[in-house]
Amino acid sequence: MFGLSYWFLPAFAGCCWLGTLLGLLINWVATGRPQYAWTGAGQTVPYISDIAASKWGYPLFIAGSATTVVVFNISFVAERWLRHNARLAKNYRTSEKILSGFAIAFAIIGGIALILLTVFDTRRHHNIHITCLFIFIAGYIISAVFICAEYQRLGVLYREHRILRSSFWLKLAFIFIELALAIAFGVLQRGRVGRALNPSAYVEWIISLIYIFYVWSFVIDFLPATQTRHREDRFGLPGPLRAREEEGEMRMQEQQGGNNLGGPVYTGGAWNERDSQGSQVPIHGQAGYRGTAGEQVPPSRNF
Repeated sequence: MFGLSYWFLPAFAGCCWLGTLLGLLINWVATGRPQYAWTGAGQTVPYISDIAASKWGYPLFIAGSATTVVVFNISFVAERWLRHNARLAKNYRTSEKILSGFAIAFAIIGGIALILLTVFDTRRHHNIHITCLFIFIAGYIISAVFICAEYQRLGVLYREHRILRSSFWLKLAFIFIELALAIAFGVLQRGRVGRALNPSAYVEWIISLIYIFYVWSFVIDFLPATQTRHREDRFGLPGPLRAREEEGEMRMQEQQGGNNLGGPVYTGGAWNERDSQGSQVPIHGQAGYRGTAGEQVPPSRNF
């Protein structure tokens, strides 16, 4: 893709988000750690949103968040396309494709919420901002749940590919950690003012930093695609499906080849079933019999 490998997408998205957070924090420290009018009285640790609502932080937060979201969501679409073309472990079951579709959908929802919370800053649209914040967190957590479900099913088929297992555990850890932190953030923020809000501000920064590592976890998902540029190197049928297909081919060959004496292969079934090849059909009903009903058949002279 434009001379770059696909793993560059999540790597770049994570770096954009990290750069945005560092830009906000460093600028806040460099300007003397100002206490904004829209923060709680006595609050010494600002929320990310507090710094982002400042005159210089507002455009930086919008630009950084929008770039991160767009590139990261392109990563989801690229992964689906690579699996479809067997550049990555291919989805052979409909359930896996459905799970992948839901993962993309909720990632888009979370991404849109992130962009909206940057536009509706906490200074002028506090309630909308908080709502978008929780949708952003929930969207990506739910998306990660669907990804884990998809990877679990892929891991059953592609047991030899450890990358799937590693990625599964990384994303599962993200789900539990972010979910616990989101609950803690809500509890610590509720009904508190001033310095009592400092713990929830710390939690918000931690949530945002862990999100970076979640984005970077997709780098390992794209690594196999660096080895499958050529068609002959791409993923084939996974072991269980390949064994099932080979077993089916062997049965077909046995039925077409007949038994060891060159005769037909008899299968089960009642005598009146059209597809039955059994010998239970009355002889006068079989093809090639020239006698008529009630006619006496002369004894064989071969013995």
